[in-house]
Amino acid sequence: MPAFLYQAVDRTGRKSRGLLEAASAAAVRAELRARDLLPLEVEATRRSAGAAGQIRAHRLSLKKLVLVTRQLATLVGAQVRIEDALKIVADQLGQARDRSLLLNLRSAVVDGRSLAQALEEAPESFDDYFRASVRAAESAGRLPEVLEHLAGHVEERNRNRQSLQLALIYPALLALVSVGVIAALLNFVVPDIVRVFTARGADLPALTRGLIALSDWMQVWGPGALGALLGLLLIGGLLLRRPGLRLRWDGWLIRAPLLGPLVLRLNAAQFSGTLATLVRSGVPLAEALRAAADTVPNRLVRARVAEVTRQVQEGAALSRAIEASGVFPPMLVAMIASGEASGRLGESLEKSAADQSATLKATVAAIVALVEPGVLLIMGGVVMLLVMAILMPIVGLNSLAN
Repeated sequence: MPAFLYQAVDRTGRKSRGLLEAASAAAVRAELRARDLLPLEVEATRRSAGAAGQIRAHRLSLKKLVLVTRQLATLVGAQVRIEDALKIVADQLGQARDRSLLLNLRSAVVDGRSLAQALEEAPESFDDYFRASVRAAESAGRLPEVLEHLAGHVEERNRNRQSLQLALIYPALLALVSVGVIAALLNFVVPDIVRVFTARGADLPALTRGLIALSDWMQVWGPGALGALLGLLLIGGLLLRRPGLRLRWDGWLIRAPLLGPLVLRLNAAQFSGTLATLVRSGVPLAEALRAAADTVPNRLVRARVAEVTRQVQEGAALSRAIEASGVFPPMLVAMIASGEASGRLGESLEKSAADQSATLKATVAAIVALVEPGVLLIMGGVVMLLVMAILMPIVGLNSLAN
């Protein structure tokens, strides 16, 4: 049964909110009156569009997604039916919107749809990787194993995000404060100093004249330039939603001089990790490749993986098709070839995925470690130029006075 959010009052006028499962809004009102409550508002947690409806757009936080995935993996692994597992997990969530999302998933499963079909209605909470993995697992009858892998994957992603956020807090605050100080100097301090220099008739150095020009420009055009920059970013984000432009953008990303290798490594780690889990769980190779393609974030790489899938279905060796795609590192190709030759493709893919993931983590850690001194050097250099631009005319005035 679908879930409904309600607001009601008791005989004393005290308001209450909650969530009920019922066949209809009328049934919810009847249940509330049976509890001696007067219903004020009953809201379905499904969109009315479509015959079967869609789960209301509500995004689970990453922390909640970790909890939901781990508990589902544990319950399904203990042979609990998926609809019962969803009900048990929903009861553990405190927020009504979170509970309604899980209860509507349960309702979709009870109505006869698979878990993968139910998850398709909640893409805001369950990404392509999650949905594709569940779809392939259900088709191969390996849902407990794949859910266990998904739980580990989501937990690892949460740990990585927390580590990255903690590492970037200080550089971000430093950059924000530095930019604020520089903007204040250019807008409030520099104009007063300029009036002093102008009154004295001093011959200003080129650095100071440049600083004055920058200050004048910021006062006149600064707000407009900031608005134009925000507008360009918004327009760029909207344009990237078009498939053709997004494909070109992703193609440029993998060819970028410094960013390209990192992007390719990220996609390789995601692809090989998904493929390794599905192959080791007994999912047929063609089905596993299709699911792995849906998890690759870069659209160009995803298109190449789709071509690899087609070649494998036609009888080509996976290693040769991967090598011909030209978007995966040679080590991954070599590990796949070794796995095919020894009949241990799943193990080879798992080792390759671990290697790709470790290399990616080391690269990201090195980049994060360089961010803090980089911000310090850049902001320190800018502040030094500002101080020199202000002090040089003052020194010149003192020399004239002597």
